[in-house]
Amino acid sequence: MPTLLIVHHTPSPNCQSLFEAVLSGATAPEIEGVEVVRRAALAATASDVLAADGYLLGTPANLGYMSGALKHFFDQVYYPCLDTTAGRPFGFYVHGGNDVTGAVRAIESVTTGLGWRRAAEAVKVTGEPGKADTEACWELGATLAAQLMD
Repeated sequence: MPTLLIVHHTPSPNCQSLFEAVLSGATAPEIEGVEVVRRAALAATASDVLAADGYLLGTPANLGYMSGALKHFFDQVYYPCLDTTAGRPFGFYVHGGNDVTGAVRAIESVTTGLGWRRAAEAVKVTGEPGKADTEACWELGATLAAQLMD
């Protein structure tokens, strides 16, 4: 069974609502035959990444960058997963108070280095998430999971 790994850092209610929307989309009833594994960024391991067929990443934008927790995740998995996971699909969402540009650039840089293939447009949210933002996150989760269906 294909596996979608959701690696997230959800330190705020805003990030939590986006994470819940992504998870809801990834586990929607029409998604069949895909196991969805969720890990907090500080708990996710190279073994989790190697066992997954696709990835969905979520982070706040902190000081113009991805969260330290997501950066730590990448630091831990980069070399152990570098060759084995190239070409696998991924997507991501970022939440920031007023700007997410630096966080988006950082995630794109690391995932390019890993050779991952972006399978959906990033969801970029600033301020309090609205209905359109949570719907976009739901769609992101559903899209990544659907691409892994047998």
